[in-house]
Amino acid sequence: MKVYARVSIGSDPKTERRTPADKHGETDPAWNFTMKYTISESMVQHYGVSLVIKLYCKRKLGDRYVGEVHMPMKELFDGAYSCGGSAMVSYPVQRGSVNSQGVLKFSYRFGERVTADKLLLVESIGDWFRYAD
Repeated sequence: MKVYARVSIGSDPKTERRTPADKHGETDPAWNFTMKYTISESMVQHYGVSLVIKLYCKRKLGDRYVGEVHMPMKELFDGAYSCGGSAMVSYPVQRGSVNSQGVLKFSYRFGERVTADKLLLVESIGDWFRYAD
């Protein structure tokens, strides 16, 4: 088995990122792969947005779906906040309504908070150049 993961926020295809396929782990794949996302503060304040990790087995005749994990961003943030900003978690992999297709373990961390004031400054400078022509 050559398993890889597709990771997205809230199943939004624009946020989807993919790990390389693990060629050595067979039925116990492992990746040492970092993904970075920029999220809004509202995503970690409510349970409506989840981090979605879908696992696939790479095959020549089309990749096969293995299962997936959904973790609320609020739950991840609250868990990391109590541990200094990072944590390691384990979630059962699900396939449809069936649980326990294995366990997905991963570590994560939340970085520094960036305010939108800097973006507003750049936007106002852009407007100034547009009107100065």
